[in-house]
Amino acid sequence: MKDFSKLSKRQKNILTFMDGYVVDHGYPPTIREIGMATDINSTSVVNYNLNKLVDAGFLERSDRVSRGMRLVRPLPGKEKKDDKTTVVLADSFINIPLRGQIVAGLPVQIFNDSDAGDVIPVTPFMLGKVDTSDVYALRVKGDSMIDAMIADGDIIILKSQETVNTKNGDMVAVWLDDRNEVTLKYFYRDGDRVRLQPANPYLDPIYVDPDHCHVQGKVLSVIRQAR
Repeated sequence: MKDFSKLSKRQKNILTFMDGYVVDHGYPPTIREIGMATDINSTSVVNYNLNKLVDAGFLERSDRVSRGMRLVRPLPGKEKKDDKTTVVLADSFINIPLRGQIVAGLPVQIFNDSDAGDVIPVTPFMLGKVDTSDVYALRVKGDSMIDAMIADGDIIILKSQETVNTKNGDMVAVWLDDRNEVTLKYFYRDGDRVRLQPANPYLDPIYVDPDHCHVQGKVLSVIRQAR
């Protein structure tokens, strides 16, 4: 079994990227994502180096499903991760429908369905005990929730929820029916209005009539994209 210092620079870069990716996402990257992050243009070259890492004892792979990879050795200077941050094999993933985009900024027209039909693999602990039939994903556009660590291009996992069940401080996807627009904001009841609060000090809250404010879902977790 090789030690880390004897791996190639390319293999070290792959492991380092995977280690950071799983901390942010809770599951392993795809071969394409690994290639993009490590400047490897060929998926076959990525695959070759992944197999070398399996031989070296740093990685386990499953051919049954995509993203079927698991880091099995900690990197130098890092303690072994607990169960919540260790990559799990992809056969324990749950596929959640990706319904399109939502704007974290000023409200825009109802869900853009450019991603409709796609699915996002998530791990069960990202959903808690929520019924998976009530869960869906949206891709975020804009930066009004940047202080909540949600940036342009990230993916949010939501549980379908109605306004009546929404509590102050919930981060929600909201449909404003008088504008036929949706937005992602924190929800607050503020007297006879609803305040939709961004997580960006440079943006003002949006005040709306409760009769025209319809919560579509509550955010459960965030899948942050590599930057």
